[in-house]
Amino acid sequence: MNDVIIALDHASREEALAFLQNFSEPLYVKIGMELFYAEGPDLVREIKAMGHKIFLDLKFHDIPNTVAGAVKSCLSLDVDMLNVHATGGRRMMEAAAKMLQDLPQKPILLAVTILTSISEETLREELMVEEPLEEAVLRLATLTQSSGLAGVVCSPLEVPKVKSRLGKAFLTVTPGIRPLSEDAGDQARVVTPAMARELGSDYIVVGRPITQAKDPVAAYQSIKKDFLGEV
Repeated sequence: MNDVIIALDHASREEALAFLQNFSEPLYVKIGMELFYAEGPDLVREIKAMGHKIFLDLKFHDIPNTVAGAVKSCLSLDVDMLNVHATGGRRMMEAAAKMLQDLPQKPILLAVTILTSISEETLREELMVEEPLEEAVLRLATLTQSSGLAGVVCSPLEVPKVKSRLGKAFLTVTPGIRPLSEDAGDQARVVTPAMARELGSDYIVVGRPITQAKDPVAAYQSIKKDFLGEV
């Protein structure tokens, strides 16, 4: 099911809950490092109890045993989606996926390919990766699928080739979304919600254009309409 995931880019529980009070419907929200490290797992449980779906975006990247333990710890939070870094390698991703294999209802486990803040130039000159950015994403996405994960976090610009190579069922969760009226901010590879739909994204992640809007509900509804193609 396609959906818009709202990134709760807040520094505290109070700010996050005040934002959520604007909405009368259940949402799909992303809790990232800033909010999680400030407030801990209790906030995840609290937001989940409110009826919202949760993408816990902590991007685990460590030795296989440590990442497996981290994923296991997250299961008690009943999150709907979580992620690791694909650059942690096959053994790490397989260890993470193994923690989910016997569950009747599994959270969606993703791997981050190349952060949408990273440009071709950064990849080449700072990270010393000589292959084109799109090829690096495809290589990591292929490794992710063969390691048993459900999909990847990538730019919408890379979705067509990921889907072409790995199949439509392989999920793509795509940040770097900005309405036409918004500045790109710290993202290097951005598209509009409508473009993301046309490119084949399964989920889009949107933060500041909604959380910092004068009317967050109107902003959310507009972005959702553009992404889902509703009339």
